[in-house]
Amino acid sequence: MLTSLLDNDFYKITMQNAVIKRFPYAHARYAFINRGEHDFPEGFGAALRREVDQMAELRLRDEEKRYLETTCPYLDPTYLDFLAGFHYNPSEVIIEQQGSDLSVIIEGPWYRTILWEVPLMALISELWYRVRGVTITPEADALIEQRAQEKIELYRRLGLKIAEFGTRRRFSFDVHDRVVGALGHYGGEAFSGTSNVLLAMRHGVKPIGTHAHEWFMFHGARFGFKMANSLALEHWVDVYRGDLGIALTDTFTSKAFYDSFDKKFAKLFDGVRHDSGDPFEFASQTIAHYERLGINPLSKTIIFSDALTPERVERIQAFCQDRIGMAFGIGTNFTNDVGVEPMNMVIKMVEARPEGQGWLPVIKLSDVAEKNTGDPEMISLAKRILALNGKRD
Repeated sequence: MLTSLLDNDFYKITMQNAVIKRFPYAHARYAFINRGEHDFPEGFGAALRREVDQMAELRLRDEEKRYLETTCPYLDPTYLDFLAGFHYNPSEVIIEQQGSDLSVIIEGPWYRTILWEVPLMALISELWYRVRGVTITPEADALIEQRAQEKIELYRRLGLKIAEFGTRRRFSFDVHDRVVGALGHYGGEAFSGTSNVLLAMRHGVKPIGTHAHEWFMFHGARFGFKMANSLALEHWVDVYRGDLGIALTDTFTSKAFYDSFDKKFAKLFDGVRHDSGDPFEFASQTIAHYERLGINPLSKTIIFSDALTPERVERIQAFCQDRIGMAFGIGTNFTNDVGVEPMNMVIKMVEARPEGQGWLPVIKLSDVAEKNTGDPEMISLAKRILALNGKRD
């Protein structure tokens, strides 16, 4: 089901490079979280195990390395040589199924295990339909490209920039490939690219991505919650020197993020990404923050990426128009809009072992409590330290 090492989201590549540069001795542990409480049919775990074992054969092809050299000059030759020698180690992934419950744990050096999350989620999603015998109706299959065309043409008429972010919960690789092809063909200047590196290469569009929550979560465990955002941003700038300048805001709530996002960072970064909570409140918060710092919000960009639909995008555009720059990353609505129920699941880092330390729990404090992940006691501690309960330790 997976045929290329680059069938992964770009932010995993960019974060892996940064981890190698800054935290080569760190270890990480990830866990599958079944938010939708899906029941997994008998044999699902065994089918997933077979697919994971086959991933050991994947290698970076010569043409894929040349593509990264040409397209991503901020990925230095030493990293690309490392990636050319990289292979997945299936022993890092522990899969267990008890009845209809599925457990997936990933553990090992962070610079290696960081690449597992996205392809594993894509496998779980595609197998979820295949093992249960769920197929797309011929009518829906015939409309896959047309649906993508209609959506991107709407966004084009609105004058928006749209990227595709749907690897993790796609119906299948085939649907994903066809959708990106249609977006590239019909999108023109409205289609800015895809998070999937393989499909960006295949369709001649830009790979899109910077960093994810785990970058900040690790910094919280390594340096403490008060310093996590500042040091995560600082280390990112140290590695990329101004490239890849969109900062993720909601690992420890956007309130805590903006407490650390001072004038230096606000000027250095091109903008921020919204991934949870009310997008209109977030836009107002972001605009006000830039204005307080004496920065014109129209010189910056918000990337909206939380559960977007065409209707939601139109409302956000109307709210932000002529107030701040905006772009949109759309996932499941592009790659799993085929008339079946998309899965609601994530794989998140749950523990980290920084160099010279023992295992430490990591947490994520989203802008909506339902997306919080991690040890409840550690979440409570972080809220107190970050004054998110109205109290400060």
